[in-house]
Amino acid sequence: MHEVDTAALIHAWESGAPVLDVREDYEYIQGHVPGAQLIPLAELPARVGEVPPADAVYVICASGNRSKRGAEILESAGRPAMSVAGGTRAWLSAGQAVRRGPTA
Repeated sequence: MHEVDTAALIHAWESGAPVLDVREDYEYIQGHVPGAQLIPLAELPARVGEVPPADAVYVICASGNRSKRGAEILESAGRPAMSVAGGTRAWLSAGQAVRRGPTA
């Protein structure tokens, strides 16, 4: 499992890389990376097929703990994944905007 910092996520996100948010629904609604796909961590093993194919999927949570496990789940299914260190908190600290509400 690889871990990247927020700067790497910003660059990848600006280039159109997929971002997978593995937090719970209520956390996602409070604020998420624009365009991020929501699949709560507990549901990810059964829903890996819903994650779009890509050179790398950037997995994010609140602080970087659940995203590590999410990236491991994707990698065990043969999908390249990066865990975002610091999570959505680091994204906000970097001055990046979040989208609020239930849709990406």
